[in-house]
Amino acid sequence: MEYKYNRILLKLSGESLAQEKKFGIDFDYLLKICSKIAEVQNLGIGVGIVVGGGNFWRGRSNEHMDRVTADHIGMLGTIMNALAIGDAFKQIGAEVRVMSSIAMHEVSEPFCKNRALRHLEKGRVVVFGGGTGSPFFSTDSASALRAAETKSEVVIKLTDVDGVYDSDPKKNKNAKKYDEVSFNEVLEKDLKVMDGAAIAICRDSNIPIEIVDVSEMDNLMKLLMNEKVGTLVK
Repeated sequence: MEYKYNRILLKLSGESLAQEKKFGIDFDYLLKICSKIAEVQNLGIGVGIVVGGGNFWRGRSNEHMDRVTADHIGMLGTIMNALAIGDAFKQIGAEVRVMSSIAMHEVSEPFCKNRALRHLEKGRVVVFGGGTGSPFFSTDSASALRAAETKSEVVIKLTDVDGVYDSDPKKNKNAKKYDEVSFNEVLEKDLKVMDGAAIAICRDSNIPIEIVDVSEMDNLMKLLMNEKVGTLVK
């Protein structure tokens, strides 16, 4: 059977891992998410994952804190999440490797494009922690960058809404949902898809972005089966 994509890069927010706890990791929920992703992996689809760190750290603790220091703390949060995701995959028997853009040899592999490609070719899920490794760049940018480096065909952002809207659907019941939208429209209308750097990387690398509601566990499989799910940015 032909699937919509053969190699994907998933973007998971740190907040989604916390669920009702609002902080830290709901490991039972994480096991469910990883089980659904493992089903995709078992189809022979290459899977990379970039995870955020918002369940541990978001921005600066106050206006006087150094931005670079704050961003480095956030990167450490993403590595904690990446390690938890790696452990969840191991518990369900999936092949996985955790790579970090910040050297932490005792707990993860240092990121190397060629090594990441080899892991994907061998059917392993690859989890990328540490963002881009540089301050001032979000994990959205890291997702676009890792997708381009690993020759992924799409960035799939797993979020808590069912697509892209012209305004916040949680605040405006008349918000209009887009089934499909262009990169330029996203930038011109300042639609809240990903940050501008991520959009620019995906646009210039010709990598589409799919926005999918993670609360519906089967949405990822539906998308790969060519069912209409969420919003496509291309």
